[in-house]
Parts: sequence; structure tokens; C-alpha cells
Amino acid sequence: MICLQERLGFSERRACRLAGQHRSTQRHPVTVADDDAVLGAQLRQFSRERPRWGYRQAHQRLLDDGWSINRKRTQRLWREEGLRVPPKRRKRQRRGDSTVPGDRLRAERPDHVWAFDFQWDVTEDGRAVKLLNIVDEFTREALAMEAERSIDADKVVDILDRIISELGRRPELLRCDNGPEMTSHALGDWCRFSRTGTAFIEPGSPWENPFVESFNSRVRDELLALESFSCLTEARSWSRTSASTTTPTGLTGRTE
Repeated sequence: MICLQERLGFSERRACRLAGQHRSTQRHPVTVADDDAVLGAQLRQFSRERPRWGYRQAHQRLLDDGWSINRKRTQRLWREEGLRVPPKRRKRQRRGDSTVPGDRLRAERPDHVWAFDFQWDVTEDGRAVKLLNIVDEFTREALAMEAERSIDADKVVDILDRIISELGRRPELLRCDNGPEMTSHALGDWCRFSRTGTAFIEPGSPWENPFVESFNSRVRDELLALESFSCLTEARSWSRTSASTTTPTGLTGRTE
């Protein structure tokens, strides 16, 4: 402002108008507090320790440390230091390693492709029930329908071993989504040791796993939406009965 007045001979009013500043800024010189540098260093340290916290949390930390400071001053120093809460990053979704592209895979014979997926329901006491459905894509037969309070990767492996032991045959490929139970090391090791390939569908693409999704829909419409389970034992009984019966239509262990 002084430069405009001295070099170009402008008045204070005109110089302020051209610079877009209020005339009062020329009458009240900026004073920098002696402890601004120390406070700035404190705020930078806080931002490094707590990158997801903003100036309000930093202000509370300063008060806890014994500083007598106004919140607006903390906000000003926070901005002057160029500090800001970084935007949230989307979590990287885990994806399984397929041995065969899932979108091009078609079952050509029995036990060629087994597909599995999970469903959820609740018993009358409000506790969750998790169902594991396994379907042979060629015969459309429901090989298993297990109901438990919780089913992790180790439980999935146990159920697969039980089915193979009972049927005397194993799948060539497993088709599933990218849930934590499917991409776990436990299931990956089981597939490697049993020489079973994997076909993971694309995230958010349930239509790439159509046969088990069709079975899930029938289970929801014809069983879960109609029956109220008083306990886990009753849910297990219903699920095993439904999976053990095989007829061409309806919820009887076969999908169309």
C-alpha cells in the first residue's frame, strides 16, 4: 500500500480501493505475539501425532497443557501453519487370486464348479444366525446349508471337508465373492492342498455368482421370510432338512 502511494502518488483511499483492502488496515499495524512461533510448533507436532484431528482438538490439547489461549487464535494459527485434516481414503478392498476368470467360467459337468455364499437371519431372541449355502452349479444341487452363530474361514474348510468325506468327491473349482472368509489364508491353503481352483467374482458383482444367489433368493422367500426360529438348534434343523431334499422345483436343495 505504501508502495502505491510513494511510487505512483496515489492517495490512501485510492490505493486501498485498488488493492482491495479496507483503509483501517493501514491504521492498525499487525502485531505478532511473542509466543506465536512456539504455538505454531506445538500445533505442527500435534498434527503429526493426530493427523485425523482438527484445530478444535488441538485447542483442547493446548488448554490441557496449561496454555491460556482463545479458540479463534488457535484456529488462526492452525490455518497460518497450513494444517488441515487430510481427506479420508477409501479402504483398499482385498481381492482373491483366481485361477480361472469368474466371469467366463461355466460348469460343464458335476463337481466342476461349486459355488458358496452367506446369508443372515435372526432367532426370536434377536441373536444373529449366519447361513452358509454351497451349490453344485451343474446339477443345481444344494450340497450344504449350514446355520451357525458365526462361520469363519476355518469353519468353511471344515464344512467342505465334511461334504467331500460324505460324497466321496471334490470340486475342481470354487466360485465365491471377495469376503474375508473367502480370501483368507485358511481357505487358500485348503484349495492349494486339495488341488481345487478358485474363481472369485468381481467386487459388487453378485450376478457373476448366479446359481448360489438364486438359491439364496429361494431360501429368503420360502424359508427365512416365513419361519421364525426360536433358537439356533431349530434353525439348524430347518436348514439341513431343506438342503437334504432334492426335487426339480422349489426350495428343496435345487436351484433352477
